[in-house]
Amino acid sequence: MIYYAVADVHGFYTLLEKALRDAGFFDETEPCKLVVCGDLLDRGSEARQMIDFMLRLAEEDKLIYVFGNHEDLLYECLQKIVGGDVFEIASGMSHHYTNGTWDTLLQISELSATEAYKAPRELVRRVLNSPYYKKLLPLGVDYYETPHYIFTHGWIPSHAVGYKPYTTYTYEPGWREADEEQWRRARWYNGMQLACKQKVLEPEKTIVCGHWNASYGHAHIHRACSEWGSDAIFKPFLDHGIIALDACTKYSGQVNCVKIED
Repeated sequence: MIYYAVADVHGFYTLLEKALRDAGFFDETEPCKLVVCGDLLDRGSEARQMIDFMLRLAEEDKLIYVFGNHEDLLYECLQKIVGGDVFEIASGMSHHYTNGTWDTLLQISELSATEAYKAPRELVRRVLNSPYYKKLLPLGVDYYETPHYIFTHGWIPSHAVGYKPYTTYTYEPGWREADEEQWRRARWYNGMQLACKQKVLEPEKTIVCGHWNASYGHAHIHRACSEWGSDAIFKPFLDHGIIALDACTKYSGQVNCVKIED
């Protein structure tokens, strides 16, 4: 099977389509699947095009949808709105606004910000009845595994000791049986740091991840550039046991796509 892997496309459908076309996805003659390593929406303005495309792939059995932290944020934002926190979110005083979740809900519901603020129950009703919520989100998984690769968002659940920035992580052999809360935490991990500095690796396999901008690895691990300057490198970060894909699309204007045969 051939896998085309992307991560953190964040609602930038046009850039995703270009990356897939450049990688040969649309011309592929062998059996293939697209693996989305989390964070499908938020930040970009093409949520509906992204959803429609993913649903078409799902109907063709060509999609593997791995949950990211932004999928968790969508569920959390809906709960906050139901709980009466719509003013804080809509006025920009919440991370659900700055992270783009509020805008995603507006795109999915096809309501203006004013309409959604005045009728939060209608906003929630429309989202809960949308194809994204009813058809696409139920396809989400914490990870996808092949003989030689593991596809996930931040990293695999690990044993953490201490408090940031001094937390140390060690490999947890039973990570596949991790509970929901452990996976939610793992989706926020910096996979490059865990793989290359803490040596949290899956034996004999490569983990394909997203979440943290690939320029971090190029800058702080390979010492090849600055993390955010004009020389920053946002192409995939590759090292022993890891392929990190997050191109920080809103900042870099690009989506990373790697082709893997396994």
